[in-house]
Amino acid sequence: MEQGEILLLLAVHLVFTGLPGVAAVLFAARRGVRQVPVLLAIGLGATGVAAMLAFWLYYAGHELGQSFSCFLLVGSALLAGWSLYGSKIDPVLLRRLATPLALWVLGSAFLIFLGFLHGGGHSPEATSVHRFTGSPLPSDNDISHFFTEWFYLKGHHGTPPVFPPEWLSSDRPPLQVGYMLAQRPFFWNSDLIDYQIIGVLLQQLWIIGVWALLLAARVGRVTRALAIGTVLLSDVAIINGFYVWPKMLPAALLLAAAALVATPLWRDLRRNLWAAALVATLLGLAMLGHGSSIFGAIPIALIAVYRGLPSWRWIGVALIAGFVLMAPWSAYQKYADPPGNRLTKWMLAGVDEIDPRGTKEAIFDSYGEVGLGGALHNKAENFVTMAGGGLAFDTAREGVDAVGEGDLSLAVKDARIILFFFFLPSLGLLVIAPLVMLFGRRRGRASPGGDWSFALTCWLIAFSGAVIWGLLLFGNLPSRAVLHAGTFALPVLAFCGAVAGLRATFPRFANWFVPISALLMFLPFVPSLEYEPGSSYSLIGALLTAASLAGFGLVAWRSDEVGESEVSLRGSASAGTGAASLPTAAVP
Repeated sequence: MEQGEILLLLAVHLVFTGLPGVAAVLFAARRGVRQVPVLLAIGLGATGVAAMLAFWLYYAGHELGQSFSCFLLVGSALLAGWSLYGSKIDPVLLRRLATPLALWVLGSAFLIFLGFLHGGGHSPEATSVHRFTGSPLPSDNDISHFFTEWFYLKGHHGTPPVFPPEWLSSDRPPLQVGYMLAQRPFFWNSDLIDYQIIGVLLQQLWIIGVWALLLAARVGRVTRALAIGTVLLSDVAIINGFYVWPKMLPAALLLAAAALVATPLWRDLRRNLWAAALVATLLGLAMLGHGSSIFGAIPIALIAVYRGLPSWRWIGVALIAGFVLMAPWSAYQKYADPPGNRLTKWMLAGVDEIDPRGTKEAIFDSYGEVGLGGALHNKAENFVTMAGGGLAFDTAREGVDAVGEGDLSLAVKDARIILFFFFLPSLGLLVIAPLVMLFGRRRGRASPGGDWSFALTCWLIAFSGAVIWGLLLFGNLPSRAVLHAGTFALPVLAFCGAVAGLRATFPRFANWFVPISALLMFLPFVPSLEYEPGSSYSLIGALLTAASLAGFGLVAWRSDEVGESEVSLRGSASAGTGAASLPTAAVP
């Protein structure tokens, strides 16, 4: 497939994927919402709710689902137009909202053209399996496509098929399937290029979540640009963004929830009942994206408790919103395609084979079999794995030997393996950031507030999430705490915390060290180690990749947004500043 065709399909699916969120953001802005992080969270939540509606309506019936797909497209366009027509939305606010939208567009284009740099557009599913690893990954990237086809054609008629080898439709949450179903009637190519492009667009929504978090935390312009650029070039975003299993998508929702909870915005949001529904929706959608989101949701909830408990009414509204969102899926797992607990048993009980036991029974049996000593050993292995011990050291030694023997291909492949599997090594050179921060703190170089406070918050969530993750996973070989067994929100937060911490203590050092570390993380993913016979590097693809990356950096660097939390949600703002207050009675 020519790069021009990919560019055309990318433009089409950018509109189809982003339009519901844009419409929700503009509608909320017309109703009086002015804080950009809150608006971005509303946009992400709205797209997720629309995706779940698409899933359930297609499950109810093919015609009903198709009608909803058309209504969602046309209705979103009309709502966006109505919200802009004759409204008094501040042009400054619109320009500030355009920044994260442009970053999402450019970041998505960068990854798509980088992924197809050596061809592979005619077999995108196979290309994504090996493009950035060098060794084929399992077929998890096809699960959402497999069940999208079933629910699109069959709905609730008949028993859902089993994805080879033995995965039920109820074993994996349906959020990404819902997004796919919403666009299934439009531009759906038999070679799966549409599925691949939509999948990348969904995974790249982390850009919106990170931007919301950076703005809400009031970090400086340079820190924002360095942080979001580092994540874009990281192994986490590149591998898991192009290999479209549904893991970066729920991370985006967790990051948006963190923007509301782990920043000064929480002071006012915990007093607004609509905010309770918004936070619960983001967390619930993350869980409907992938069950490992629990390892990010728990520390975010603990941060909320630490920063100030909301009222019981607030908590009640949040629980109701979460129940309404998640109860239908729980019922589907129990009654429509039971038991739906294979992945849970795998992670929490270390049971990868299929058996009739319930989750609780499997957990008690597994811990009973290994005893206290075995359980402690398994937990220790989890934390050793996160730190990159054992296999990571062996792989690193193999890579060094390969360089000595002149086998650069094997060295690149080994580097990719290390970055893909292990939490701390995936941070690259930025793994030294906590030590540099501690040294800077002792030297009195860390001033409270701003970048420093944000860095501590990010590291606190990442560290506590990793501890919860290591303790909850059973820890034997099938459920070991490799990076993709957790939520990718944790390494993204660690990247942001590292950049902000270095900027808060040694800003001049950070200004050159962070770009170098990001470049070194990125370079192993440029070569195509496996590709289709007869394919070659595309000059146009390389130019489009470079142009998208340059545009992304320019937009992030030139953004002039101020810290959103500096404006009280209940206070008043000067006319024409684009930072007007959010009425407590506003309903987004």
